[in-house]
Amino acid sequence: MAFTGNFMPTSFKVQILQGVHNFSTGSGQTFKLAMYNNSASFTAATTAYTTTNEVAASGSYVAGGGTLTKVTPVSSGTTAFTDFADISFTTATITAYGAMIYNDTATGNPAVAILDFGGAKTSTSGTFTIIFPAATATGAIIRIA
Repeated sequence: MAFTGNFMPTSFKVQILQGVHNFSTGSGQTFKLAMYNNSASFTAATTAYTTTNEVAASGSYVAGGGTLTKVTPVSSGTTAFTDFADISFTTATITAYGAMIYNDTATGNPAVAILDFGGAKTSTSGTFTIIFPAATATGAIIRIA
């Protein structure tokens, strides 16, 4: 299996310190989620969105994936976090093993997070939905503790 866990690429961690990413709602940048088949190979050294091994366009899923709706970054205790609203692709026939969240606005489409679905997830002429965890200090998809 090509996906071996959920992680933030090392390049993303550096780019946060460089001010490359703006997760603010309204004035922030555009982030997308692209899905991949089991031939995709991502590691902590992954730096950017790629079309290689991305699932084929189907229904409302298009090359490059779907635009994510951001949740305003906040903090709780010593943890800062942000999240995204759930995203669905309708009338889609898709088999995906994982996904990449990437910054579609920044130069080079830098990778933000790699998501491992834990196996094949499939929709057949139906709705494929990514459900993000709760936007909390212990559950949000992007947390800095």
